[in-house]
Amino acid sequence: MPRPASAPPALDVGGRRLAIRNLDRVLYPRAGTTKAELLDYYVRVADAMLPHLRDRLLHMHRYPEGVEGPRFWQKECPDHRPDWLPTAPVPSPAKGRPIRYCVANELAAVVWAANIGSLELHTSLHRVGEPDHPTAVAFDLDPGAPAGLVECCEVAVRLRDLLGGVGLRSWPKTSGGKGLQVYVPLGDGAATYEDTKAFARTVAEVLEAETPDRVVSRMARSLRAGKVLVDWSQNTPHKSTVCAYSARARERPTVSTPVTWDEVAAARDLGDPGALRFEIGAVLERVAAHGDLFAPVLSERQALRRR
Repeated sequence: MPRPASAPPALDVGGRRLAIRNLDRVLYPRAGTTKAELLDYYVRVADAMLPHLRDRLLHMHRYPEGVEGPRFWQKECPDHRPDWLPTAPVPSPAKGRPIRYCVANELAAVVWAANIGSLELHTSLHRVGEPDHPTAVAFDLDPGAPAGLVECCEVAVRLRDLLGGVGLRSWPKTSGGKGLQVYVPLGDGAATYEDTKAFARTVAEVLEAETPDRVVSRMARSLRAGKVLVDWSQNTPHKSTVCAYSARARERPTVSTPVTWDEVAAARDLGDPGALRFEIGAVLERVAAHGDLFAPVLSERQALRRR
């Protein structure tokens, strides 16, 4: 039987049939970026992105009508999800029942999420089978105006050196906005969130103590003006961080982009925040040229020192 004229087209995505709607919808009006272009980006970046999504809780930041329309966070995997999409239950005392998160283990899952307006894909720091054991420590460097990305670069390099002093290697990525994120891979499966959160807080407090005029470790917004918040609080089971290679819901289709430490230092030295601002097209070029610069976050094996 032929498909009714009103039915949306179905595309084969990795062997899954997906009904794709509104491909011509402009999601980023100031850039003119359409839904078709965003889906194309996620298809082409999937080989680099999927390892960072696989077996993790998916937190979807949905903008069904684009970045200038209504928005909402979605943790609960919707009832209209495909029957092949896996979910993971997480106890929720507040709800009195588990929250079932989507788990994006394949390209079709990413395309499905983007098709329902999930411009941003955020993930847990742990895998679904080990809810108490994060695979990395995450530091989110968030500037308070008039501080910006250049100041984050300065703090990030100091953070790298401080971590290196205790034998830990780290990898940076942009937030896709004004900040940077620094990940310390663990991979030995021994550390708990209690360990990583305490460690991250201590590191943030050391940086603040060294330069209280430039760094803050406390969350109060009233303390952030002109400083870089070293946010250690992301190291919590119920929180999430934007996934590497996820688009961001900004004026333009910027991406949370893995970068090198040389690039971070160069942006600091030049005082040029634009040197670390990448949109979807530029990210595809970077991946084609360099592969996944964030791959060591999944493969590196390190352990936190215990007292």
